[in-house]
Amino acid sequence: MGGADTHARPEEKVFPVSDKIKGPQGVIKVPYRILMGPGPSNAHPRILAAQTLPLLGHLHPPFLALMDEIKAGLQYAFQTESKYTLLISGTGHAGMELCLANMLEPGQKVIIGNNGIWGERCADMAKRYEANVIELKCPPGQSFTFEEVKKAVEEHKPALLFLCQGESSTGVQQSLAGMGELCHQNGALLLVDTVCSLGAVPFFGDAWGVDICYSGSQKALSASPGTTPFFMSQKAHDRLTSRKTGVHSYNYDLNLLGKYWGWYEGRFYHHTGIVSLWYGMREALAIVYETGLETMWKRHRELYDQLWEGLRDLGLEPFAENPADQLPSVNTIKVPEGIDWLGLNNYVMGKYNLEIAGGLGPSAGKVWRIGIMGFNATAANIALVIAAFKDGLQSQGFHGAKKTAS
Repeated sequence: MGGADTHARPEEKVFPVSDKIKGPQGVIKVPYRILMGPGPSNAHPRILAAQTLPLLGHLHPPFLALMDEIKAGLQYAFQTESKYTLLISGTGHAGMELCLANMLEPGQKVIIGNNGIWGERCADMAKRYEANVIELKCPPGQSFTFEEVKKAVEEHKPALLFLCQGESSTGVQQSLAGMGELCHQNGALLLVDTVCSLGAVPFFGDAWGVDICYSGSQKALSASPGTTPFFMSQKAHDRLTSRKTGVHSYNYDLNLLGKYWGWYEGRFYHHTGIVSLWYGMREALAIVYETGLETMWKRHRELYDQLWEGLRDLGLEPFAENPADQLPSVNTIKVPEGIDWLGLNNYVMGKYNLEIAGGLGPSAGKVWRIGIMGFNATAANIALVIAAFKDGLQSQGFHGAKKTAS
């Protein structure tokens, strides 16, 4: 019943525990939501079940064997034979920073394709690593042409080119055709963000000449947030091992992480792996392999077509006007004049338990964002989204191309 702590250090004064500081009480309560925004998406039940399995030590042989399964699963998902695959402990931002920290040295040139918030943030991060940042820009809602990228690469001869395959803030899919070859002809490496595109649209790491790439666990792969799939080519590994300066981050140093993930002879402790989340990612990658990438890509494309058929019937239009630029996994929808976008979001959440999102960065206040990703990519969910939009728009007096007079 209280009293002094007999185990306290003698030179430290012990105080009563404060009753003014309150912690959580009782069992956690979390409401169920149908997450049809840009992510996270609802996780596959098989993945959630895997995350409840008993913890293992992060260096126990059964856990190291599981890490090897994850590496193989990432090879399939990225379509690469490179042995340099792993999971980064952290979300997509961690993946972006790790790639820049390892591939750039102070003063080196990097061209960053900036057509949305992820280009903006990549430029910000690269500047923090004292790189010479050259931003290649185009209007939000558009992708870069090969000719635009070619001109910039041949003029500046960068060490690195960054492109985002799936720009989730604007709903744009970037073509990667010829980009790897272009980079290699000019002494550059190709870095690609696939956070919201991997598993939803075609991606061929080796065949497209991608050198370094990161993705997201909580999007089309249907796992929980907190881990970032990653791979790099032999060219990128050679760049890493020939650096003139050390990697300026211990946490993200691939020389050390690679030792933990078994890239080299023996295993070396770097950090405590996120055991339960890595169980989930092992299951996610097994589901991807069992389903087949081509089947996944086809399903996402068909549901994208279903979504836009319904939205156009309601009088809604895409933010990315060129059909070739439209990203199937994160769809951006123009907010009609006079419509309260946040009011509609709140309406469908309250009535349908359905989460949709507004814009982000350059699209803020201009669009809604609808995710078609992984476990949530079903015809029933698309039908629900269309019905909810119809109801929510009608509640604000919108019945087509124009809002009716009140």
